[in-house]
Amino acid sequence: MPPTSASISACAAKLLAASDQRQQIPLVTERDPTFDLADAYRVTDEVRQLREARGEGVVGRKIGFTNTTIWDEYNVAAPIWGYVYDTTLHRFADVTGPVALAPFVEPRIEPEIVFGLAQAPEVGMDERALLACVGWVALGFEVVQSLFEGWRFRAPDTVAAFGLHGALYVGEPAAVSPGSEAAWFEALGRFDIELRRDDALVEAGHASNVLRGGPLSALRHLVEVLAADTSSPPLTAGEVITTGTLTNAYPIRANELWDTRIAGLPLADVRLAF
Repeated sequence: MPPTSASISACAAKLLAASDQRQQIPLVTERDPTFDLADAYRVTDEVRQLREARGEGVVGRKIGFTNTTIWDEYNVAAPIWGYVYDTTLHRFADVTGPVALAPFVEPRIEPEIVFGLAQAPEVGMDERALLACVGWVALGFEVVQSLFEGWRFRAPDTVAAFGLHGALYVGEPAAVSPGSEAAWFEALGRFDIELRRDDALVEAGHASNVLRGGPLSALRHLVEVLAADTSSPPLTAGEVITTGTLTNAYPIRANELWDTRIAGLPLADVRLAF
């Protein structure tokens, strides 16, 4: 028997309280073995309503687990998605000092390509058509977190826990200007990136790590998933979409400095101290 509306609401409230209190909790799927992805996205909607009721606003979506090279490690077999809020979205230009780690639970860092939508994508668009919906591209860091000890979970747990989203830091945006689409399309499928900690290489990532086709493939996946889920709103103009990590996700500790070296895309590198 699927979870009742009352149990979905209770689950959403418990997850949000755990995040607010920086506490880890047992897996949802251990408490209820029948809890599946459909139930998890019902929780996502309930969490959104709770956050909106207390004044937070949705500004975009995060796509998670698009890096196919790490699926086995995290016990997943497909991407997930979650909301980005005005309380979790930050511009590097506004960051004036080290980022506090206290608001996060077991935080990890991910370098990601971020899109700003100039118009709403339509179902059935391929990657080239979707690029025409993108107004700008930026490099960013997503700080992800786990409300479940040791980063041990199943896919429905990650969806219910906000897609593991903690915060998104977005670098300087580069406009996709008329006439530049062909160059952007080529570059978004081929670029390379280095993730560095304290000036030492941690991992080299590649565009193809993201669903084997690059960030536009992640955007296409999200559009199709949302079209199949009538309970979730479609993407709209103005949303910020972060397309998933280009490397593995790495634990963050205080007094560390993380930065990137990107090659093949006309984007400013990002640098963040904790």
